[in-house]
Amino acid sequence: MRWWAVLAALTLSGCAKYADFTLPPAPGQATKIRWVWEPQPNPVLPHGAPGEFDSVDALNPSITQTPSGYLNLYSGWDGKSWRTGVATSTDGLTWQKKGAILQPGPAAWEGNYIAANGAILGENYLYQAGNPPQLGLLRNQREKAPEPILPAGPRGQWDERGVGDPYVITAAGKHYLYFLGQDRARRQRLGVAVSTDGVNWEKSLQNPILELGAPGTFDENGLGEPAVWPQFGKWWMLYTGRDKKEWRRIGMAVSNDGIKWEKIGETALIGVGEGWNSKVVCDPEVEVGKDGTVRVWFGGGDRPEPAENLHGQIGVGLLRPVPVTN
Repeated sequence: MRWWAVLAALTLSGCAKYADFTLPPAPGQATKIRWVWEPQPNPVLPHGAPGEFDSVDALNPSITQTPSGYLNLYSGWDGKSWRTGVATSTDGLTWQKKGAILQPGPAAWEGNYIAANGAILGENYLYQAGNPPQLGLLRNQREKAPEPILPAGPRGQWDERGVGDPYVITAAGKHYLYFLGQDRARRQRLGVAVSTDGVNWEKSLQNPILELGAPGTFDENGLGEPAVWPQFGKWWMLYTGRDKKEWRRIGMAVSNDGIKWEKIGETALIGVGEGWNSKVVCDPEVEVGKDGTVRVWFGGGDRPEPAENLHGQIGVGLLRPVPVTN
């Protein structure tokens, strides 16, 4: 650990756990890649009917494979409260909703707010709740941990006003949690934490790992909702960027070690569409196929609001890798 990291650890100790780490090398042959986006035109999981828990917005897909198919824990907004809902599918395209499983309370730190956008880790689910937002843990889709497992940072830190948007990957026996952090200036940037058990986390001393875009770019007003995977000898990230009008689009970054990231261009990789996702695309969730394509589930909406009331629905598309030969 470098001297400045030791100093930072001493300064931050007692408020949260911190460490200096990198991710292991990504598998595969290092290859220069250009990505081509091929979306399906219509949502695959629409918002619900009036009176249902997801009647206004269905967003934030968190998807894993099970022996019987796919499990999707997604966020539903009815105009008053966020909840986590369950949907299942045999192919990832046709979904059957099973209702809500997670709502505010009774943990005191949650207050009356639970955004529900979260990440599946084995039998557990990490979710965002509280004011300021922090990350909680739902064990076995039934039992909540009594306290946040990833709290907001101490005074003066980049994430002192809240953390959210968890995305977890596992590599070489450790879990890595990518997340959003907000500071007192309301800047929203991205960071990472590490854990051996999925419960006790250490934030990187090098956070934030991805900064806002330059003025006039698609991500100048905020970053969020990271999705990370290894491929072609690199770590890749999709993330949501917000512009000054609160339009949201999805950008891409690449890294050798999961800590130092380089954005791929100043324009979004996945832009808005027409109709149902004409103002917002956000909330990426990825699945790498055997043929090297990356299936991306994402949220979309036709209203550029900062948090909810987007008329949000969940769509899907493919990122197709094209080797660059020159």
